[in-house]
Amino acid sequence: MKKTYFLLFALAFFAVDTDAQIIDDDFESYTPGSMGSQNPSVWRTWSGGFDTGEDLIVEFGVANSGDQSGAVQDGGVQDVILQLGNLTSGTYTLQFQMYVYQDATGYFNIQGEVPAGPVAGVFNSGNIYFNETGATPGVGLEDSTGATWVYPENQWFPVTIVFDLSATTYQMSVDGVLAHPSPVPFAADNTLGGIDFFSVNANNLYNIDDVLFVDGVLSTESFDKTSFSVYPNPVKNILNVKTREAVNKISVYNVLGKLVHSSTPNSISPTVNMAAFKSGVYFVEVTIGNATKTVKVIR
Repeated sequence: MKKTYFLLFALAFFAVDTDAQIIDDDFESYTPGSMGSQNPSVWRTWSGGFDTGEDLIVEFGVANSGDQSGAVQDGGVQDVILQLGNLTSGTYTLQFQMYVYQDATGYFNIQGEVPAGPVAGVFNSGNIYFNETGATPGVGLEDSTGATWVYPENQWFPVTIVFDLSATTYQMSVDGVLAHPSPVPFAADNTLGGIDFFSVNANNLYNIDDVLFVDGVLSTESFDKTSFSVYPNPVKNILNVKTREAVNKISVYNVLGKLVHSSTPNSISPTVNMAAFKSGVYFVEVTIGNATKTVKVIR
């Protein structure tokens, strides 16, 4: 009887969010400076080498959450690939927070198949600019489609891209507004290889943070407001709940479904003191607005 109850409880909780997180990177675990080979399965360079000057720079003191983010600076040197796995089927959503400095330029493009060695360039999108020439601050442009959008300078904003690999299309929104009114076909091949963050010119200066890549389609509202991560896991004493929005309620259940903790922090990135909890598996339910998600935590 107890085993049946636990199974039903676990199924109920994991049904809350069936979208699998493939990448969840907030840059907090890295040593500041060159990204180098700190996370080579996610971040690499165009040439394939590390500590070559092309690497993403982990910057302390500039962040959408926590203390660190990734910086792409000026000079046309940095050329960073966010690796998305050379996927050819399924539907996926990528979101990252972006900060483009006042009057500066930002840039990325969507790459097709990314090889193990140097990248030759398989451009499945056009050039995606933020203030392309330095003369259009606060305005973005994708040159191949003519799509334009507005974005806030000197402020973090989300960029969300939904990839439908059955149709080999992508559709992007910037700061919660669709930049592409309809999905855009891949331009080169049927593969989702990665995102190329490039220091496109001497005016280039932007940061990225809170990179999330998930299996499935998520609405902008639910994706923005309910995305969170917890650390450390396993936890010994204090569990950190990293969020972008204020958390209304946190509930912690043991494997039998018993509520062992409940709080209403009404704050961004609250914590849970689990020092007195027995060793075992717990389910941490986080409520933000009208949305609720649950993660498994080991104590």
